Amino acid sequence: MRRPSPLPQPPESARAAKENRVDERPAAPAPRHPGPADETAPVTPLVRPSDVRPPASSARASVGPSSAPAGLPQTPDAGGAGLRDVWRASRARRRALSAEVKRFTVRQRRRRRVWIGVAAAFAVMVLGTAGAAYSPLFAVERVDVVGTSQLDPAAVADALSGQVGTPLALVDDSAVKAALVRFPLVESYTLEARPPHDLVVSIVERTPVGALPTPAGFTVVDAAGVVLSTTPDAPAGQPSLEIAGGVDSAAFRAVGRVMRSLPDAVRAQVTGVSASTPDDVTLTLGATGSRVVWGSADRSAEKAIVLDRLMAKSPPDRAKEYDVTSPEAGVVR
Repeated sequence: MRRPSPLPQPPESARAAKENRVDERPAAPAPRHPGPADETAPVTPLVRPSDVRPPASSARASVGPSSAPAGLPQTPDAGGAGLRDVWRASRARRRALSAEVKRFTVRQRRRRRVWIGVAAAFAVMVLGTAGAAYSPLFAVERVDVVGTSQLDPAAVADALSGQVGTPLALVDDSAVKAALVRFPLVESYTLEARPPHDLVVSIVERTPVGALPTPAGFTVVDAAGVVLSTTPDAPAGQPSLEIAGGVDSAAFRAVGRVMRSLPDAVRAQVTGVSASTPDDVTLTLGATGSRVVWGSADRSAEKAIVLDRLMAKSPPDRAKEYDVTSPEAGVVR
């Protein structure tokens, strides 16, 4: 086994400084000869820290309000804590937790209160409106009939008198319909409630197209063939109808379409209408007996405009016949 080489010697200056530091150290104390008292050391009994209990006065002084940090519940030591102290500490902890929860949820609770208030206000408004609408505060006191020219409005209002005293929201439409069925001139109607007490009935009357000769006299009918009235003599202002097949034929339906398309000024001059097929409708105008060859009911609106212009240029007293079978080329003869 090789012997390690010796370490290099420090320089003279380093050795001198080391010797000086050694010389400056204090002298070691002289060894003391042990005496009789040093022969045996005193024996100290071993005691566990948990067996040592401080006096009651010192324990109470150490666990006081001044010794606990501010804002934390006072917690007594394990030895002197009772059931009441534990309950108080638990209640203080619950209070602190509840305060923190309330602080962090204040915006959510405020928003919930706003929505609850809005919903409650809306519910109160709806219930109040419904209650008022179905109460006697908005009962029918007057029935107004509008849109009639041939019917007597007073007679129609009297037929609807059964609705007086009924809340506007509870007006029985079926009862109104049953009352108006007695008037053949009523084609359609609409009801309008005008609070607080008015019921408006808008009537659309049937438009008669002429009078058909029957064994009972002359029967006035509309475009749908509904009988409006029957008189022994020809009614004034109604053209006489000569329709092959009666009111159930296609010729009568074509005549109805033609008469409904005529302007009021032209229709007032029509004294007779004849048709044997749907394609040969012919009108008779006034006392002069001028004829209007209409043809079919197709494009009746255009034919009515052309006829009105032709009659403006050549009145019936100077023309015997107007041919509007083709709306693009109206002819006056």
